[in-house]
Amino acid sequence: MTLLQLLAWLAFINAWTFHRFRQDKQRAALGHWRVSESELLSLAFLGGTPAAFAARHLLRHKTRKQPFSTWLAGIALMQVGALVWLAIRPA
Repeated sequence: MTLLQLLAWLAFINAWTFHRFRQDKQRAALGHWRVSESELLSLAFLGGTPAAFAARHLLRHKTRKQPFSTWLAGIALMQVGALVWLAIRPA
């Protein structure tokens, strides 16, 4: 995967993640079927973690929900760990 492809993927997955968080918030307000927490966490796992945290803050959505918050934080820590490992590993 090229750097351009990676950046395109990250732009797409983050836009989609934010969109799904917004949909879930709207559906909750209307009493409709919700976006599953597993889908929201999967989107974060696939690279949408920045958008997940942004949506939680900007939309004030799922900010106190447990264990969702713990899982999201765990995904973020795992991703940071992977980035650190990639940065320091021998070539």
